[in-house]
Amino acid sequence: MPKILIVGGGYAGFYTAWKLEKWLRSGEAEVTVVDPLPYMTYQPFLPEVAAGSIEPRHAVVGIRRHLKKTRVIAGKVTGVNHDAKTATITPAAGEAWEESYDQIVITAGAVSRTFPIPGVADEAIGLKTIEEATAIRDRVLTNFDKAALLPPGPERDRLLTVVVVGGGFAGIEVFAELRSFVSALVETYPEIEFEDTHFHLIEAMGRIMPEVSLPTSLWVIKNLAERGAQIHLDTQLKSAVGGVIELSTGESFESDLIIWTAGVMATPDIKHYGLPLEERGRLRVRADLRVEGDDGIVEGAWGAGDVSAVPDLTGGGVGGYCVPNAQHAVRQGKLLAKNIVADLRGEGVKDYFHKNMGAVAGLGLGIGVFQSGKLAIKGLPAWFAHRGYHGLAMPSWERKFRVIWGWVNNFFLGRDNVSLEARVHPRAEFEKFAARPRPAAPAVEVPAAPASAPEPSPALVGAPASAPAPEAAVDGESSAPAAKAPRATKARTPKAAPAAE
Repeated sequence: MPKILIVGGGYAGFYTAWKLEKWLRSGEAEVTVVDPLPYMTYQPFLPEVAAGSIEPRHAVVGIRRHLKKTRVIAGKVTGVNHDAKTATITPAAGEAWEESYDQIVITAGAVSRTFPIPGVADEAIGLKTIEEATAIRDRVLTNFDKAALLPPGPERDRLLTVVVVGGGFAGIEVFAELRSFVSALVETYPEIEFEDTHFHLIEAMGRIMPEVSLPTSLWVIKNLAERGAQIHLDTQLKSAVGGVIELSTGESFESDLIIWTAGVMATPDIKHYGLPLEERGRLRVRADLRVEGDDGIVEGAWGAGDVSAVPDLTGGGVGGYCVPNAQHAVRQGKLLAKNIVADLRGEGVKDYFHKNMGAVAGLGLGIGVFQSGKLAIKGLPAWFAHRGYHGLAMPSWERKFRVIWGWVNNFFLGRDNVSLEARVHPRAEFEKFAARPRPAAPAVEVPAAPASAPEPSPALVGAPASAPAPEAAVDGESSAPAAKAPRATKARTPKAAPAAE
């Protein structure tokens, strides 16, 4: 039976395996997914997770729960020898091994792309994983608890200042969602005024959200300004050392929360796979999602998602390629499954073609924007469109129900505002009070008795014969020098001899 190995369980990898389970006949092929994480993250929901509008576990899809016919391996593919059709798999526990395959699907995803700006690697946090979104939410809440006990001053301002670097969709959405979240938090902290909170977004280009029209992006800037959030256009981050933000405009301020959303890049692991890459480090694939080298198609190798440079046949992509987003990755995964099945059956494969129907973004509770061609919708209707689209796009009805039910609960009950930052070190409280065994007392080494009695030391001459027995020193009742004196006296004076006066 042919073996299909899928590297990565993100959007493209998960949907490829999910649809292969549906379209493959029984016994037609064996499918294996390798990913170090046991879930797929629905990344469009990360801004709402950071703002407490969605429960973190509801924004992820359990791989094992939904891929019932697929073999799932918790590990990483650390090397590929496509000539031998083998991949090196390093599991989460245990020794690495060589896995054979007939078809390999590279959907390893992307990571945050950063630049060597001083302080960014030490101070900033990305927004690519569910763990990062949860940490952002907890940091905001923990900082509010700290700031509520401090008098006005630099430290208080630092705790209440949020900085986002990058004005794309991800940056604007998390920026606006957090602004909405913090505005609601102020109502429960009488010690903190709305004017005490500060929001800064830094964008190197002259505009934000290139996916929407310029008038729509200007409306977003105006809306955020009215809500107390400042956007710095044509501005670069020069340094973030110690949380001190230094901008190319000369401005400087401090922040305890710096969120980096200024782009993504293909996962560096792909460099070890020995497959053809383009100049930006992405997998070279054709429009039908087959890997292509200098000599033509690489048989048995496929790619999709953020890790691959997929040609955009609509002509709307940046540089002629599909932009790395969830909308493309999901559709590419579905087509990839169809093409693999067609290839196994000797049928023709199809090219990927998807014309973007529009863009929608949530900007906090009750506020959103929608752009489709020249049509632009703003405010509450666009917010409903945002939630409706992503609520339906979430994989599986089980996940859809959890997310939508959470939104309904928040409408009536409000968002939770409790930080669980202590979860990062869950054993700290236990270790603090845990009883530990007392350290053993150091053993006192007793020297062996000499074979013949030595000459008495002048210090021992005249010592009374009734001095304590050596056993007392062994029991620790007397000091070491006192233990030596009776030993020397006993060797000099026989037990039967009368005591000297």
